[in-house]
Amino acid sequence: MAVSDEGYQHIEHGFEPVFDERSRVLVLGSFPSVLSRANAFYYGNPQNRFWRVIAACLGVSVPPNEGDLLAGSEPATLDASIAAKRSMLLNGGVALWDVIGSCDIKGSSDASIRNVVPAHIERIAGNAPIEQVVCNGGTAGRLYKRYLQERTGLPAVVLPSTSPANAAWRLERLVGRWREAVDWGAR
Repeated sequence: MAVSDEGYQHIEHGFEPVFDERSRVLVLGSFPSVLSRANAFYYGNPQNRFWRVIAACLGVSVPPNEGDLLAGSEPATLDASIAAKRSMLLNGGVALWDVIGSCDIKGSSDASIRNVVPAHIERIAGNAPIEQVVCNGGTAGRLYKRYLQERTGLPAVVLPSTSPANAAWRLERLVGRWREAVDWGAR
């Protein structure tokens, strides 16, 4: 990771997509935040509402974050948190990745993204029966349309971001919008 002018860093995505042969809904973010990159997994900021929204849409319990107390009063490890989140996605037929494979970025700011190299979307699209593409926020939606839509042949549903920066959307409103826009049906 090289530091360039004006505080930008060139960063590679750094971790794998989540999908399997049962994945029918592909959720795409833009690029991992600083916390997600540190954890080497998606939506690592506990204030991000992604895991709560997806759990509500799938009708399952919210997977623990690192440090959350588990049933035996033991705190969840990072590995246990990631395993629970991965399991929830796969059991729900949901694939997860980001539009960007690498870029120049300042911190976690989507607004600062430049020099985009798109993700190799064929890794998922060629190996899973994806029926719907969902973009988590406007930046992911714009970048998907620009770089990936032609390669998948699927239009995307662009939904309000689950980021804590999107304060205009309370959790209940986000869940309602995400539920109505996507066929989360039993997989």
